[in-house]
Amino acid sequence: MTIKSLAYSAQQHLQASTGGSFKRAHIYELLAASFGFNSNAALGADAVFTEQSLSSRRASSYGSLVRNRCIDIGYQPDVADAASIALPAYLSERQIGVIRIADLVAHLRYEAGHQDDYSDDDEEPDDRDDTLDDQWVDSVALESPILLDGLEDAASKGNGLAHYALALIHAPEEDEERKVGRDYWHSQAQQGRLLTGVEKEWADEYATNLARSEKSARHLREAARLGQQDALLDLADRFDDPAFFEQAAPHSNANPTVVAEIAQRLGRYGDAKKWLTIAAEAGDTEAMRQLIEEYDQRDLVRCWTWVYFAKLMDVDLTMDEHYAIDEDGSPYDDDVGGAAFVGGRDGVVINPISAEQDAAARHAAQQLMGRIRLAE
Repeated sequence: MTIKSLAYSAQQHLQASTGGSFKRAHIYELLAASFGFNSNAALGADAVFTEQSLSSRRASSYGSLVRNRCIDIGYQPDVADAASIALPAYLSERQIGVIRIADLVAHLRYEAGHQDDYSDDDEEPDDRDDTLDDQWVDSVALESPILLDGLEDAASKGNGLAHYALALIHAPEEDEERKVGRDYWHSQAQQGRLLTGVEKEWADEYATNLARSEKSARHLREAARLGQQDALLDLADRFDDPAFFEQAAPHSNANPTVVAEIAQRLGRYGDAKKWLTIAAEAGDTEAMRQLIEEYDQRDLVRCWTWVYFAKLMDVDLTMDEHYAIDEDGSPYDDDVGGAAFVGGRDGVVINPISAEQDAAARHAAQQLMGRIRLAE
């Protein structure tokens, strides 16, 4: 179902249910009102229609708004009363909902297999009337015509977040094993070879995935051009595009250690240090260790600040962490026995500093800890 077909069927249903005659343009306004929006334009700028209960708002909650909107655009009270009951019931029966584009993007990012890459902001979107159903992750729901229709329409009007949602939806699965062989048969088909059976299936699958990848990249680049920070970061991660780091003040909801890893891979060590510092100041002890070992070696006061800050969080970075492992690196199993090897890592080693410097480092660590407690 597309938005146009939804409007047509809703128009037919309302006219049959109320005995009134509704203009098609008014139907779009009433559909928006059914989900708490003051106008169709307001809905299109913030949300998209969905199917299969993929929704962050329920039509049953907004019957009074449908009635008021009917009267605002010129319908009689008795028709408005009937419409306020008939339209929400119709939408609920057909499992039509809406989802804010921002909520959709947050869930797409979270469910893409990067749960550890992003901050809590991405896990629990705000401003929801109902909890999103688990089935929202179903690819059929995510690629339903009505959802894609709404995103494409919003994207065509310069909505960068809609472009980013489309980029995430169309992103192909990264499966190198499935790619092996399929690219060969695709190239053979491109050269005019007639394929049949499994070879044709593989070639077609590769072509489909290639088209998805190109579509995803196109929307990603447009989202980045329109200033979507996470799209810019994805460009850096997927295509080694440094634009994210070349901004005057880049920001992202991503885990700062992930941003630091991307920066380091691109050879932008100053940016890597900056984002590791953000992570460390937020309490990431692994980021503290990396700063001590790779970036802050010449600043002994800073290094000892990280050590004392980590201790306040019950982590001693100066302690060795050694344990028995098997030859393949897995934890040693006493029940199996056999040769054991030493795994783990040494504690950080930092030259001593003066008493005055030590006091400054301890004070700085206490201040960092105080910021974390204030933020809790």
